[in-house]
Amino acid sequence: MTTQLKLKRQRKKRLEQGHPWVYASEIDTVSGGEPAPGDVVEIVNHQGAFLAKGYANPKSQIYARVLTYRADESIDTAWAVRRLQAALAYRERLLPDTRFCRLVYGEADFLPGLIIDRYGDVLVAQILSYGMERLKPVLRSAIEEVFRPLGVYLRNDVSVRRLEGLEEHTGLWWGEVPRLAQIEEHGLTFLADLYEGQKTGYFYDQRDNRAAIAPFVPNAEVLDCFCHTGGFAVHAAHYGAKRVTGVDISGSALEVARRNAEMNGLADKIDFQEANAFDFLRDADRDGRLFDVVMLDPPAFAKSKRALEGAIRGYKEINLRGVRMVKDGGYLVTASCSFHMLPDLFQATVLDAATDAHKILRLVHFSGAAKDHPEIAGVEEGHYLKYAIYEVQSRK
Repeated sequence: MTTQLKLKRQRKKRLEQGHPWVYASEIDTVSGGEPAPGDVVEIVNHQGAFLAKGYANPKSQIYARVLTYRADESIDTAWAVRRLQAALAYRERLLPDTRFCRLVYGEADFLPGLIIDRYGDVLVAQILSYGMERLKPVLRSAIEEVFRPLGVYLRNDVSVRRLEGLEEHTGLWWGEVPRLAQIEEHGLTFLADLYEGQKTGYFYDQRDNRAAIAPFVPNAEVLDCFCHTGGFAVHAAHYGAKRVTGVDISGSALEVARRNAEMNGLADKIDFQEANAFDFLRDADRDGRLFDVVMLDPPAFAKSKRALEGAIRGYKEINLRGVRMVKDGGYLVTASCSFHMLPDLFQATVLDAATDAHKILRLVHFSGAAKDHPEIAGVEEGHYLKYAIYEVQSRK
């Protein structure tokens, strides 16, 4: 007998709006026995009308995640093949090149808890939930059929797995996957560290945003803080920057960044420095250094709601120092990948920093993640990336 979750009458109709999660607090009754983590359950409204099927995890605050809205659809290899084919078709419609992109973006591709990035002939996957962990045999068969990779590497070194009762680990799932993969973007070539780089090795979500700096950097002195493997810095040099200073705390990331600059014939235009970006900004601000363009792309400061207050202070600090270092008429390029830092709050924090710095900001560009990171309407959790370009003028 299939376990059935009956939802409360007095609840926000999030699931009907397309939100794929059911919280424990939304459930009125559980019939058919408590499910084991990963079991497929039926979800019905307070009147017993079918809403969806999903996998459950009673140990998680997110009790169930939707897998299908069809009562007659089995969760099997054929289901997974259909989902992966649809995800690929979506990207083939929107992207000029799907050799280097995010192929599967979890809930937004109706595969909750699964991330797959493509690096040419190999894939890097993240399995973030107990339900997807139990579906690994099904997923492997479907991935082999739809994508036919030479190998798949698992980057399950994500803290959210612990909330699901899963261990963190990395390693080869099957086939062969090199540590460094070569990708192409906007006519440039980059290396991605698939074993130890941040996320799955490369930030595909910032692809369109890296191209967005093109009008603002020709003949400019550019500072790129939190530069990681040099994605923004190399693009700035490619688009005509006179000089780029890239700063990151990770020596291994900077090794890859220097190789990326060299591969594109731009090493003579970029100076990569190993330093804590907060310290670098503080010292450079104190010394009165100025740039035509300052770019700030830090890692997530707020990985939980409890961390939001500290994150706001962190975003304000780097944007305050960054905006003070922009020459009059220059540009501040700033981003946040913290979901809990909602767009309005992020922009308000940047404005607060500019006010303290006696600067006036003119917003010339605002965006989120690239097209291979779709969002389901009404699912705020999908809108994690905020990216803005401001023209900076002095009030003094």
